[in-house]
Amino acid sequence: MYKRIFDIESKLDEGMFLFGARQTGKSTLLKERFNGNIYYDLLNPDVRKGFKRNPNALKEALWDKPVGTLVIIDEIQKVPELLDIVHTLMVEKGLWFILSGSSARKLKKHGANTLGGRAIPETLYPLVWPEVTDFQLDRAIQNGMIPRHYTVADATKRLKGYVEVYLNEEIREEGEVRELEAFERFMEVAAISDGEMLNYSNIASDCGVSVKTVQSYYQILYDTLIGYEIPAYRNVIKRRVIQAPRFYYFDVGLANYLMGRHSLKRGTDDYGHAFEHLIMQEIIAYKGYNDKKETISYWHTYDHKEVDAVIGDAKIAIEIKSSGQIRPKQKSGLKAFKEEHPDCRLILVSLEPITRKVEDIEMIYVLDFLRMLWAGEIF
Repeated sequence: MYKRIFDIESKLDEGMFLFGARQTGKSTLLKERFNGNIYYDLLNPDVRKGFKRNPNALKEALWDKPVGTLVIIDEIQKVPELLDIVHTLMVEKGLWFILSGSSARKLKKHGANTLGGRAIPETLYPLVWPEVTDFQLDRAIQNGMIPRHYTVADATKRLKGYVEVYLNEEIREEGEVRELEAFERFMEVAAISDGEMLNYSNIASDCGVSVKTVQSYYQILYDTLIGYEIPAYRNVIKRRVIQAPRFYYFDVGLANYLMGRHSLKRGTDDYGHAFEHLIMQEIIAYKGYNDKKETISYWHTYDHKEVDAVIGDAKIAIEIKSSGQIRPKQKSGLKAFKEEHPDCRLILVSLEPITRKVEDIEMIYVLDFLRMLWAGEIF
């Protein structure tokens, strides 16, 4: 059991949409933190069917509850019609709601009531470094940080089941795509470009579908919280920069499974890609949990200078390398960025075990970086 750091109690004010990909632990968190409150689980087929037949039953069940009563509805996207009733109960009866779900797509698709800003959207991420007392870097890089996957030595079977459930329940049952095999192939190709700049034409060619179809497939991944984009840093000073976004799956273990990376070894390119993904995953979760306003982008020039993460308006530049010994060439991206942004803080995260500062670059061992990140010492 892991103690989640998401402070849901302090963020709750009248209403909340709690989003998060499947198996990130939303239901477990809600049951632990709000044990004894009114709870409706729409994954329960009887409950779901009952509300689908008669959404007004929610009003009938809650109308006489006192002001401030907290009601939790899990997997709200299964019956989006309930949101009209929820809105009424919030406005007319003063009830509070937490509405959790693994997809915002169906809510958007059906033009669901977004409660007029009364429910603040929050995200539950996979496990993060401070939540794992037995944190093992190589296990996290291989298995990812979905709770059920991190706990086992080999998560391959669980990841296989995860993908199958996602395809069947999120994609097939919702009728999101006409050809499930084409979408499954797309997910594998998208994994190959995980952490890379998006080129829709190349991906469409590899998948045998149109560019428009590929773009719609990516939107499904975003709406079902399975992936996200990191935009390019676009402030051009001297060097021309590439402006295509980068794509990441929400969890490195999923990307590994889809690529067939079942036995990552330090020193390999595959390990390096997964190492970078995990660190980006932690940075994204830290920003989300702490309501940081700084943007996260990446910088890549046409002459192939690169920085993996730019925080804010060139406030911090972070390069991520899985090397145990950093070579001068691996600092070139940070140095080039510094030439254009002289006030920027430069950080290089790696497996080199001694944290120190060399000239303008903070060389930070990966476990020190994770500690510093979650202590608020990075941004």
